[in-house]
Amino acid sequence: MQIITSIDVENSINSGQVFLWKKDENYWYGINGQDVLQVDLNGNVKSYQKLKIDFFRKNDDIEKIIKSISKDKVVKNAVKKYQGLRITRQDPFQCLISFIISSNSNIPKIKHCLENIVQKFGKKITFENQKFFLFPEPNKLAKASINEIKKCGVGYRATFIKEAAKIIASKDIKFEQLKKCDYQETKKIICQIPGVGNKVADCVMLFSLNKLQAVPLDRWIVRILGKYYSNKFEIKTKTITEKQYEILHEKIVNHFGPYAGYAQQFLFKMERENHQKKWL
Repeated sequence: MQIITSIDVENSINSGQVFLWKKDENYWYGINGQDVLQVDLNGNVKSYQKLKIDFFRKNDDIEKIIKSISKDKVVKNAVKKYQGLRITRQDPFQCLISFIISSNSNIPKIKHCLENIVQKFGKKITFENQKFFLFPEPNKLAKASINEIKKCGVGYRATFIKEAAKIIASKDIKFEQLKKCDYQETKKIICQIPGVGNKVADCVMLFSLNKLQAVPLDRWIVRILGKYYSNKFEIKTKTITEKQYEILHEKIVNHFGPYAGYAQQFLFKMERENHQKKWL
C-alpha cells in the first residue's frame, strides 16, 4: 500500500479528538488553550500567539507508524480509507477538561458545553478579523463556583472540572513533566484527578502528552474489538473493569505495537463514519 504523508485536516479534526473547532471557507479555526489556530486545508498552521506549533504531528514518521500498525485487514482498510488522518498535539489542560466532560456524552453535546465554558470564563480576542474566546486558564476555573460551571451544561461533572483546575493551577501535577514520564507512571498520576478514569486518561495522554501507545477504550472501540477481533481480544462483559481495561490495553499494544493509539484512531473514525455519526 502506498502511504500518503500529507495531512487530511478535515478527517483529523472530525475524528473525536477536538471539539472547539469551526470551518470558515478554506480554513479551520480552533481554540488551543491560550491560543487560536488557523489551519488551511494543507495542514499549515497559523497561531494567534505567533507560536510554531506542530499540532498535527507533522514530525511523526508517518510511514513508519502506518507500517507498524498495519497488522491485519481491518486496520489496513481503515488506514487506506482515511489516509492523512493524524493524531493531534493539543493543549493539555483544555484536553483534560474536554475529556472529563466527554464521559457519558456525545460530540455535539461536548462541543456545546465547551463553547459555554469559553464564553463564560475565557478571554475574548480578535484573530484574522474574527472574535474568539480562549480556553480559560486553570486558575480561572479553579476560582469559579460549582453553580457557575454547572450553568455551562456539564451537570455532575462541574465538581470534577473545578477540582481538576485546582490541581493544575496549584502545579501539583505538571503537564510538561508528564510528557517526559513513561506511559504507566503518567497514567497513575493523571488518574488521581477527580473525574479521570482509564479512558479519559488515555485520551489526554494520546492527544496532548505524546503517549502514542495510549488506547482510549470507549464503547466504540470495545464494539470494534468485539466485531472484528473477537478471537484475539475476547471481551466477555459489557462493562470493563479496571483490571480488564489494563489486560485489554496490553493485548492491543502487543498486537498493534508502540503506535497503537494511531490504530485506535483509524478504527474509531471508520466505525463512526460507518454509523454516520455526527462530528463537528
